[in-house]
Amino acid sequence: MLVCAHPAIDRAMHTPLMVNTVLGFTAAQIGRAFAMPTSTMATRQVRVKKRIKTTGIAFRLPDRADLPARMSAVLEVVYGAYVIDWGTTGPQDRAPPSQTLHLAEVLTDLAPDDAEAHGLAALVQLSAARAPARHDATGAFVPLAEQDPARWDAALVERAHAHLATAHAQSHLGRFQLEAAIQAVHCARAGTGATDWPTLLGLHRTLHTLAPSLGGAVALAAVTAEVAGPAAGLAALDDLLGNGGVRVRRFQPACAVRAHLLERLGLREEAVAAYDQADRATPPL
Repeated sequence: MLVCAHPAIDRAMHTPLMVNTVLGFTAAQIGRAFAMPTSTMATRQVRVKKRIKTTGIAFRLPDRADLPARMSAVLEVVYGAYVIDWGTTGPQDRAPPSQTLHLAEVLTDLAPDDAEAHGLAALVQLSAARAPARHDATGAFVPLAEQDPARWDAALVERAHAHLATAHAQSHLGRFQLEAAIQAVHCARAGTGATDWPTLLGLHRTLHTLAPSLGGAVALAAVTAEVAGPAAGLAALDDLLGNGGVRVRRFQPACAVRAHLLERLGLREEAVAAYDQADRATPPL
């Protein structure tokens, strides 16, 4: 599979201003995570700043008792930071996203009984574990299915599995746990030598039902192609593109997956055109 689009690409973070100011991301980076123009995101940030100023909203350290009510928003912010970090890491940035790794671990310490906090920590760790294998010696991107599992960080994978086990014990399923489970199945290839696509398909379907998103829908179509064949995956993707409007048709992961599926079907001219479209939709690092 050429691309496994990240389900978080179009999922809104609770406060983009907080991510931009505290975690150091630009309006362009945040806008990319929202799949929207930089100018639109910058306008939203200015609007939030004005609201804070005019309403006199104070910044203060919350009490621990405030945490449960705010945890969902906090998880979203860390999740958003993880997505931006993952999407902008270039071939020279070999280190895992240590900031989001640290923040995710802090949240599990503050809320040890929160299943989704553990799910988020596992998700970040499993993704970070594969970071050393994302690029080859020349700096070229290596697709997940072609990565050498020997280059994955086994200690991070083990730590992530511990978080998933803790989350499972809470008997409260959430999307972060599902996304982490998807990553865990991919990482299981290190031991089995093969990818369990049927299990992945079931997890993606559950995730799409529980927390539908543009990126998740593209990933579901890609995994469908691995199980039911490229024609089935292409049909699901074209249905998404046909009903999603301009924003969806310009979504780079969707363009890239479509090109790959057309190539697998032997439709060379259509595949070349789709690859060109994906190239035009790819933002600079």
